[in-house]
Amino acid sequence: MRKLILTCIASGICMVSGYAQSLFTYGPHSVSKEEFLRVYKKNSINKKPDMTDTALRSYLDLYALFRMKVAEADKQKLDTVATIDHELDSYRKQLAKNYLTDEQVTNKIIHEAYDRMKEDVHVEHILITCTPGSDTVAAYRKIDSLYHLIESKKADFETLAKQFSDDKGSKDNGGDIGYFSALQTVYAFENMAYSTPVGKVSAPFKTQFGYHIIKVLDKRADRGQVKVAQIMIGVSKSKGEAGVEEGRKRADSVEAMLKGGASFEDLVKKYSDDKYTVNDGGVMKPFGTGHMVMAFENAAFALKKPGDISEPVKTDYGFHIIKLIAKYPLQPYDTLYPTLKHKVENDSRAQVARDRFFAKIKEKSGFKEYPENVAEVNTKLMSVPDTGKGAKTFKAADFKDMTKPAFTLAGRNYLQNDFVKYAENLTHGKLNGPKNAVVRDAYNMYVNSVVNDFEEHKLVEENPEFKNLMEEYRDGIMLFELMDRNVWSKAAKDSVGLKAFYETHNSKYNWEPGFDGAVYKFKNKAAFDTGMILLKGGKATDEEMVKAINTQASPDGVNIQRGRYEFSRFKDATQAELQKDNMKVIPGTNGQYTVIVAKKIYPTATKKTLEEARGYVVAEYQDYLEKQWNEKMRREYPVKVNETVFKSMVGKK
Repeated sequence: MRKLILTCIASGICMVSGYAQSLFTYGPHSVSKEEFLRVYKKNSINKKPDMTDTALRSYLDLYALFRMKVAEADKQKLDTVATIDHELDSYRKQLAKNYLTDEQVTNKIIHEAYDRMKEDVHVEHILITCTPGSDTVAAYRKIDSLYHLIESKKADFETLAKQFSDDKGSKDNGGDIGYFSALQTVYAFENMAYSTPVGKVSAPFKTQFGYHIIKVLDKRADRGQVKVAQIMIGVSKSKGEAGVEEGRKRADSVEAMLKGGASFEDLVKKYSDDKYTVNDGGVMKPFGTGHMVMAFENAAFALKKPGDISEPVKTDYGFHIIKLIAKYPLQPYDTLYPTLKHKVENDSRAQVARDRFFAKIKEKSGFKEYPENVAEVNTKLMSVPDTGKGAKTFKAADFKDMTKPAFTLAGRNYLQNDFVKYAENLTHGKLNGPKNAVVRDAYNMYVNSVVNDFEEHKLVEENPEFKNLMEEYRDGIMLFELMDRNVWSKAAKDSVGLKAFYETHNSKYNWEPGFDGAVYKFKNKAAFDTGMILLKGGKATDEEMVKAINTQASPDGVNIQRGRYEFSRFKDATQAELQKDNMKVIPGTNGQYTVIVAKKIYPTATKKTLEEARGYVVAEYQDYLEKQWNEKMRREYPVKVNETVFKSMVGKK
């Protein structure tokens, strides 16, 4: 229900300001013709609004009622309720992410990614890991020493990679990670790979994984994507070389059958060990550079014409016989733009656009930092002891006298102790890891947080689209709260009102003719035979029957459902059948049996108790309360339509 309301609101129901023709008033409030038409057209099916008098009046009545309820929520100041205020703040932060970026820079990065997709890069790398909070100096010194050994030609790249690289996936191959293209690695790694000339080794650089140096082996034109089918012959690794040889013989045998004219698809079904493609004729999703192991990828791209089939190709997974289905060139920029934009916005490179945007905000808003004051508070944080009682622990209260400005933004000073309060909340008062790095990172995050919050609140004033979306969401969650108070929760909690409503309308809540009893579903004849013995004995409980029939070997031997059944909705037995004999046996398909046992038969309709009809009563009581509330709203916010303005809309496109 809540999702439905928020969806309706988000589709365009929001207030607009400024001078406009008033279409109608509701109490002291008014709605302009322009606002009404914008909302009406936005919510029209297939964007083709029905501009007849009847359709417009119907929607006006609906929209006026909505605006009354929002006005009532404002009157009750529901936006100050803690849960609503928190939800609005969370939504604003989430929504603002789409706006707090430099669109020009973002588009430049998207173009850069597309241009790089036209070229594949083949690199080797050496990684020295550096986990967050660890000693980055030692890691840098190690990678730097390896770099100078390579540059001075005292050691070769591949040997050092095998000896020292922390990348387990490539070190045994001398650091070779094969070819890749844009958006397949972290941005810093990609940048270095594309900017380093072929045959050269990069200077050390850092990513979130640690420090790297890379050697660029080759650059080639993009090969696009390829779609293939495969027959995969698995290899038993536990058998060692014997397993490999066994797999090779099976693959050679399949290849011989193909050359003899056997159908590729038939051989897939019979011999392929790839459970993901065996039921699809071996067909795989299209892939490009860097998405498959190198041997498989190269063999697939080496095929020239659709229908060509490779010789068996060995990988760590086994042997593959590959059939080419199609090749696809790189798609045009405009076609890929939506996909690229989504990837860029969720990639580390998006931070570049955000950093540029924040830099502009700082410049525009008069950001001024006081380095000496920042250094002063940093020095005190650095003095926190590393050992003993309270090691690496700090409290913001100990910094309350540090009231010098760390920086100024838009004329407001943000003090030293403001930063420490933020740092305490961020780190839970613990300086774990290298203190200098922790303090530096905490300060940078504090500055970004302040700038971000500042711009978030300014968006409402400066960006009409953002403002409208925030108002729509605000109206939606307030209306949900109001509906919950006046209708949904009230109907469920108002036991006196619910009982009175039931008593007034209890003639509606009836059981049709039916029976109280049980339906037993037996999985097989053996379960059925056991069940019938217990049923005819007349003393076994449901629990005893389940225990007797449902074993570990056959846990679903019997399923029992008890309740009151109405003959009009129960198709397995008629009233006459159960009145003649309180039990009916129905042999089913696949050896299953259904047994119906009627404990009591009701030949005529009977009243439902409130508990028996509760679901129906609550739903109808909610409808009743909503209608009553709607009438109250209409009385408190009487609607007056400007007929002249209304008629000017009728028949217009």
